[in-house]
Amino acid sequence: MATSTKKPAGRPPRRSLDRDRAGSATRRLRVGVGVMLALLLVIGGRLLLVQGLGVGGYAQAGLSKRLQSTVLPAERGSILDASGKVLAQSVIRYNITVDQTTASNFTEYKRTEKDGDGTKVVTVSRSQAISDLAGVLGMTVDQITSAITGDKRFNYVARNVTPDVEGRVSDLAFPGVYSEGSSQRVYPQGAVAGNLVGFVGSDGTGLAGVEQTQNSQLTGTEGKRTFEIGADGLRIPVGTDEYTPAQNGQTIKLTINSDLQYFTQQALQSQVDKYSAEWGIAIVEDTQSGNIVAMADSNAMDPNDPGKSAAKDRGVRAVTAAYEPGSVEKTLTMSALLQEGKANPLSEYTVPPTVTIDGQTFADAFTHGTEKRTLAGILGYSMNTGTVLAGQALSKQDRYDWLTKFGIGKAPDVGLPGEANGILATPDKWDGRQQNTVLFGQGLTQSTLQTVRAYQAVANNGLLVQPRLVDGYVGANGAEHKAATQPSNQVISKETAQQVKDMLESDVTKGEVKPAGIDGYRVGAKTGTSEAPREDGVPGYDGVTSSLIGMAPMENPRFIVAVVIQRPKGDIFGIGNADVFRSVMSQTLRLYNVPPSTGTPAALPQYAQ
Repeated sequence: MATSTKKPAGRPPRRSLDRDRAGSATRRLRVGVGVMLALLLVIGGRLLLVQGLGVGGYAQAGLSKRLQSTVLPAERGSILDASGKVLAQSVIRYNITVDQTTASNFTEYKRTEKDGDGTKVVTVSRSQAISDLAGVLGMTVDQITSAITGDKRFNYVARNVTPDVEGRVSDLAFPGVYSEGSSQRVYPQGAVAGNLVGFVGSDGTGLAGVEQTQNSQLTGTEGKRTFEIGADGLRIPVGTDEYTPAQNGQTIKLTINSDLQYFTQQALQSQVDKYSAEWGIAIVEDTQSGNIVAMADSNAMDPNDPGKSAAKDRGVRAVTAAYEPGSVEKTLTMSALLQEGKANPLSEYTVPPTVTIDGQTFADAFTHGTEKRTLAGILGYSMNTGTVLAGQALSKQDRYDWLTKFGIGKAPDVGLPGEANGILATPDKWDGRQQNTVLFGQGLTQSTLQTVRAYQAVANNGLLVQPRLVDGYVGANGAEHKAATQPSNQVISKETAQQVKDMLESDVTKGEVKPAGIDGYRVGAKTGTSEAPREDGVPGYDGVTSSLIGMAPMENPRFIVAVVIQRPKGDIFGIGNADVFRSVMSQTLRLYNVPPSTGTPAALPQYAQ
């Protein structure tokens, strides 16, 4: 029987199976090698990133963690009077602090010290460091040891040290000892010009007066000191040590004379106290420059402690309080009449006891019969009746236009908060009475400084110069520049101004303002009294506003003085501000060495022939 050589089906030959197994192993090896190469590529790339491309970033991150910074406060600019006396200044002080956990745990450290023209790194023992710090701060070794020893992360070592002392402490590089700066505002003159200067809040921002309106100029830019510390909290002697100095604010120079300001405040307060008045205002202005050399409020605020003053007494009423000016406004009416050619100082008027126009009756504060008066006499005896009669030569539009030309209805803008525009309605809003009362200072409101501005134009030959309080600025480098000035305006002619000045001087020589006269000087002045509206919301009036404004010497007026008191107690006919005016004007003329008057005083007839 023949033997079959045919292999069983489905079973591969041994040689083929070995080849398959070998191929599979090769593939697994290749995959493994590929994976290993991929891992090596990732690791290599990471190493390249860390050790090559990323070194600066990680180094910078590490450095940032080691840097310690101290803020160096900027000094707020000072406020000076016209002669350079300090009215407000900032004092930079530092508190020296310590992290006891660092300061308690070292035996020695290294610091950089000066060595001729260079520096050297020295090793300092703990005992020497404590002794050095005590010497700089003027404290005992025991006091320093007690302050820096413990486990507090923050503790005070010394308070309110000067910048010089703080710099010496910083140079010691004492481990864990730092500083924090602050700026303290002080007012060496106290309440003298306190309302004008104003005060700052706890964050050093101006909250009133010039401190508020000039805050951006006074405020400086903080500086910074940055140094590098190690992981042990010790300063690295050769590490980063950067110093960016603070940029101090500008110093502001005012036009105020602090000596005259003090005198004026005292004289005004005496008047307010004498008549138990609600408040008082006094202003002294240079007629040619517009410089305000004194501006006083009663109940003057001390900016070192503004909380002691009532809120209503912390502002500057000379610019914020708008009231009916009363008869001082008649000078503006006379100026308009003369400039328009409607009258001259000796124009004659028949003035009855009362005047009725369009159903509205006007009377005077004193009883009189029918009188023949000159225009100078109408002003000299402050007659409402005569002013209304003379004023009929001016149209309603004329009356409004002349008031606006003198600055009524527009704030003086001298750089103080809350300056009032006052209230001056347009002619189309005037009723039958108001169109005439504006001629003698009723039916409109204005601030005392607005009145002074109008009188300044008369005194200065008709040229209105805007009042000035801020004279200039001094930078941190000592460079000084003047504050911007507003344009002047020729309101009335020189000839008209002289006529009005003659009328004002005649008020003193022949009229009702004789008490304002000053020995040796020619003076012109005008009084005013108006009713003060109630402040409790009830319609009506509950007192008066008493004013006097004048100028001297009349041959060439140098200064204007205005005095106003609100709601004085007593008989209005017995209340006058002439004594305060006379006192303040006399002091001003002496202080500025104004020579005595020359020439013959004007004495225009008050009655018609």
